[in-house]
Amino acid sequence: MATVGGQCRGLAIVQRLKTRPQFQAALAGGTVSRTAHFALHRLSLVPPKDASLAPAPSIGPAPSSEQALFGLLDVWLGAMVPKRWARRAVTRNAIKRQIYNVSEHFGDRLPVAAHVVRLRTTFDRKQFISATSEPLKLAVREELVQLFERAVRQEVRP
Repeated sequence: MATVGGQCRGLAIVQRLKTRPQFQAALAGGTVSRTAHFALHRLSLVPPKDASLAPAPSIGPAPSSEQALFGLLDVWLGAMVPKRWARRAVTRNAIKRQIYNVSEHFGDRLPVAAHVVRLRTTFDRKQFISATSEPLKLAVREELVQLFERAVRQEVRP
């Protein structure tokens, strides 16, 4: 559980991917979970083998070029919602908000890694007429919960 200002929030703090190289590195890590509309990609972040010999943050190279993109060994998350699959900006933004909201509930169960949730197909406009309808938000949220639960279950397996 995360604490903010001495108060317990109950949600884990997840770092957000911000740069294109961060997104590219996380996508290159491989797909760990899929649903009908989403895919979850993960790049595992590993600490240096010997902390006493680890270079200072501002001096020397990081363990690998991918690791250098992420300053903290933490759970990182990014959302990709291409125009190809969600034409309206209001829909893309609503889906991204759902991705970040659902990920906060799974942040404490996700491994230390860079994650990218990618929309991989469109939601049927005949079924979801409004760009931000409640049925669309509910469908997106349910599918994202499935996506993260599958990823967490896969991580638990030996």
